[in-house]
Amino acid sequence: MKNLFRVRTTALLLVALLLSLGLWGCSREQAAAPATPETTNDAALKSADHANVRAVMAVQERFTPALMADPDIIGTATTIGDDGQPAVLLLITSERARAGAPKILDGVPVRILMTDRIVAMKSTTPTVSHTAKQTAPIQLGTSGGWRYDLANGYCCAGTLGSLIQVGGSKRILSNYHVFEADIVSGGNSRVSATGDPIIQPGLIDIGCNAANGQDVATLVATRALPNSNVDASTANIISGMVREDGAILEVGTLSAQTVAASVGQLVKKSGRTTGLTRSKVSALNATISVAYENECAGGAAFTKTYTGQIVITNSRSKFLAGGDSGSLLIEDVTTNPRAVGLLFAGSTTTAIANPIGQVLSYFGATMVGN
Repeated sequence: MKNLFRVRTTALLLVALLLSLGLWGCSREQAAAPATPETTNDAALKSADHANVRAVMAVQERFTPALMADPDIIGTATTIGDDGQPAVLLLITSERARAGAPKILDGVPVRILMTDRIVAMKSTTPTVSHTAKQTAPIQLGTSGGWRYDLANGYCCAGTLGSLIQVGGSKRILSNYHVFEADIVSGGNSRVSATGDPIIQPGLIDIGCNAANGQDVATLVATRALPNSNVDASTANIISGMVREDGAILEVGTLSAQTVAASVGQLVKKSGRTTGLTRSKVSALNATISVAYENECAGGAAFTKTYTGQIVITNSRSKFLAGGDSGSLLIEDVTTNPRAVGLLFAGSTTTAIANPIGQVLSYFGATMVGN
């Protein structure tokens, strides 16, 4: 999704935001009804590995097409209710839709999350340590992006998220819409291609002048969208320019292992705009439809539907804001945290991440860590 969690710098920012892209849930195939609830103190009940959670996901998916026929119901997911049991979560934007929403679906309770539209966000005042030009080798969790990400009077940036290993190469992991979403030669007369420089900081933080930044990696264009279930892209690091232990600002090094998301899981991220922030996973198995631009701004658009996404609480955009796209979602532990997902979308109440397992599988990659 172009410009979702990317940042623009012109006097037309407010106009651009009016044209920014929305997200909303959509359907998947039908599945079986839920099993009988088990004990509320079952710790595994918050994970998608639990049979009851999978059964509620099936109910969620079966009812999603009818629910999403209401334009003010913009998403569905599976969460845990106040009684400790799995429940269907509806993301709703109006009191009208809230009043008409079902309270139970096939015996499964329904929870409501009132939210604004999940769209591209305003830039906020950046944290200096995450936007400044670093002395090489750089740490990640920092401002960065495609060197030529400037079109139609806008320049863009996101976050250089983490380091992964693909075969014998170490690559920076970020989002497709941060590294390679320019696929039309419109406003800047070029398209992204393998070998293009990835810079630090991103253009938004260096006056839209790439000469003020530094090349830290070279793009490996894979065109993840629209045909995959991840918004992800990678770039081969340039020798001496990136710490090869994969250290992330304010986090340090990671574990080489990953962990699946679970409802209530405490998580954190290090990103360009909001720096190091903490939150918790609020739901699993979200279905989301995302509209994309094909340049930093003003390019033709396409729409992509994702399934099985992670939902994270983002009250007043304190966890994720514009420019944080590409940040790695990790468990909130002090030493060598494990990766949970790759953040790419959100609103002032909600953030969305691709599950890290899907991302790594797409590239045939592993995490760089201890």
